[in-house]
Amino acid sequence: MNENMNAPGFAARRAATQLVHGVLQRGRPLDEALDDPKSPFAALDQRDRALARAIAGTTLRRLGNLRAVVARYLRKPLDPRGSLESILLTGAAQLLLMDVPDHAAVGVAVDQANADRQARPFAGLVNAVLRNIAREREELSTFIADTSRDVPEWLQARRVKAWGAEGAKAIAEGERNEPPLDITVKTDPAGWAEKFGGRALPTGTVRLVPHGPVMELPGFSDGEWWVQDAAAALPAQLLHAKPGMRIADLCAAPGGKTAQLAAAGADVTAVDRSAPRLRRLTENLKRLGLEAQTIAADAAALHTAPFDAILLDAPCSATGTIRRHPDVAWLKSEKDIASLADLQTRLLDGAVRLLKPGGILVYSTCSLEPEEGENQIEALLTRNPDLERDAVRPEEVPGLESAINDKGELRTLPSHLPNPEPRLAGLDGFFAARLVRR
Repeated sequence: MNENMNAPGFAARRAATQLVHGVLQRGRPLDEALDDPKSPFAALDQRDRALARAIAGTTLRRLGNLRAVVARYLRKPLDPRGSLESILLTGAAQLLLMDVPDHAAVGVAVDQANADRQARPFAGLVNAVLRNIAREREELSTFIADTSRDVPEWLQARRVKAWGAEGAKAIAEGERNEPPLDITVKTDPAGWAEKFGGRALPTGTVRLVPHGPVMELPGFSDGEWWVQDAAAALPAQLLHAKPGMRIADLCAAPGGKTAQLAAAGADVTAVDRSAPRLRRLTENLKRLGLEAQTIAADAAALHTAPFDAILLDAPCSATGTIRRHPDVAWLKSEKDIASLADLQTRLLDGAVRLLKPGGILVYSTCSLEPEEGENQIEALLTRNPDLERDAVRPEEVPGLESAINDKGELRTLPSHLPNPEPRLAGLDGFFAARLVRR
């Protein structure tokens, strides 16, 4: 065993490298690896977990620029099958984007190479490349300021087409920082914000910079709140749920929106095709002291009595969540958008069949792609002349009035909710439209 494997910081940095390698070479979602009890990450103590997560997240969030930096010091492309690329990328991320001493970033990267059979012959290369990066840090800081490389070329091109060059730049800048911890509380957002040392957003979400495990925060075990991005909390609010109102939450897991509706006193039916995800939803509701009926089924093929209201937060490309889930940009492809749009169309048609005359349908996705948002609603209205938009009103989304488009739909962007403290700014990119069946 390499004696340097026991050096301080080695385990955390190796875990970070393995997390990045899993995303890039195995196509494994980052959250899945973080939740894997058998992974090296799971064996770390709390402090090393935080370091590993920060290194992996920073590397994936700025992956395009980091790859371009590393390529400047190589004569030929790296073999993607081994861990060498991930060792170099995580090392470069620490040198250029994190407050890590040069000797720690370079030394542990070389130790990682020496501890890996495939990378061992290139330990000298790792040392040379990272020392050059450290030496030319000032010049490289200007080079990596270009936001256009932060996501794959196909996604950058789509952003420029949809939002313009300046809009695409603002989105990328909003995604560059680690996200805050957003929570939805049952009552008294201002009081909980004061207790956490955070702030209550105008929309009712409590926002704070996380410190330590979420489960150890006050009120978690008592079921007083749940984690939910500020944008993700908006679609359920647009239903204005009331006691006795019969509402279907389609594609409900992990259950944040179900909890919002149940907390308002509605009679909620949570539908999801994944039975394991529904079990997790039920466990979350139990912690919160809330109840909902659950149905494991394909929401598009569901047959029940009509509902007063339906919330369809449809599966999507999730390109609005890249700040919170930086692996999304590198795991999804442009082809995924078309196939997901087909699924969304099917789900929307199924939702309409379950809606009472006079009933309300809110459709949402955490995607920035028009095919998964605005275009879906246009097509739905063409297919269903008995549906009409019920425009979102500015007073329903205080602080986000500019996110309402000219058709009364909600379109949040990662660049919204500016704040002098970057960790307290921004939110997920979301689309939501409210419809009424005449």
